[in-house]
Amino acid sequence: MRELVHDPIETSIMLHVTYDDVLDAVPRVREVLPATPLYEWPGLGELLGCRFFLKHENHQPVGAFKVRGGVNVVGRLNDEDTKRGIVGCSTGNHGQSLAFAARRFGVPCTIVVPRENNPGKNRAIRSLGAELIEHGRDFDEAKAYVENELESRGLRYVHSANEPPLIAGVGTMAREIFDELPDPDVILVPIGLGSGVCATALVAKTLSPNTQVIGVQSEGAPAVARSWKTGNHETTERADTFAEGLATRAPAEMTLAIMRELIDDVILVGDDELRRACYWILEHTHNLAEGAGAAALAGAYRCRDRFAGQTVVGILSGGNLDISELPRILEAGRAFRENG
Repeated sequence: MRELVHDPIETSIMLHVTYDDVLDAVPRVREVLPATPLYEWPGLGELLGCRFFLKHENHQPVGAFKVRGGVNVVGRLNDEDTKRGIVGCSTGNHGQSLAFAARRFGVPCTIVVPRENNPGKNRAIRSLGAELIEHGRDFDEAKAYVENELESRGLRYVHSANEPPLIAGVGTMAREIFDELPDPDVILVPIGLGSGVCATALVAKTLSPNTQVIGVQSEGAPAVARSWKTGNHETTERADTFAEGLATRAPAEMTLAIMRELIDDVILVGDDELRRACYWILEHTHNLAEGAGAAALAGAYRCRDRFAGQTVVGILSGGNLDISELPRILEAGRAFRENG
């Protein structure tokens, strides 16, 4: 029986990704993906009391930032891994990322998602040519199925966080921010397992050490934030949030270690705050954000007094909203207008 394998050149979770790894990923990612827009939105800035920019990763061809990591991982596979294929676990965006990259480079791809996952993300994964398996009640159960049950397939397992080339690929997002805005005061990044916030902090601490990099996680799925704050490996029994990109019950070893070394803070926000932020993004920018994609704005609003007068960048990490959630988002916006 063959085991699931990680990249043999970087097997230790203690071997952190370097800025040079990000630079190595830039041409590989740029060959496939153009830079995404970084726009300042004055209406959001007025709401927050600061200069506020959004990095529009919702403009990626799969609607989310994860595709950068997928392209970098799959684009550097050896011949054996390319032939036998890859497998990943996802609530949607990592899966779409791998499926997109696998189609681009001609690699077989299998993605495991939780049962009752976002149906739009499931359709997108299938439409990109990947085999989709639905298993488990949430991400962590689906992940356990991949790691414990699929080893007989001998596929190259691409973890959504403990994967140095993936983090390096995602780091190209932050490099683009600093190409346009060299010294923002704060960058706010949604946290699921932390690949985005780790990659952003890695680049920021190299190019602009005074820039604060702050993660934003759901109050209903706070395991990574608690682990970062306590120094212990914290888990929760449930991930109670509609924002599937934030819905994790346990941290990942590599990203947690990087977070402890590099990021400045973590903010927790509730589902009502996420829905309200989705509404504001739709109202002010005419972009549709998924729950995780709106987390940076939600965090900026919760801490608006703290960030007043500063230059703040929020990562709009994805736009793949389950449309069934849209009525609740519109209601959250109307309620805020009425109640202030």
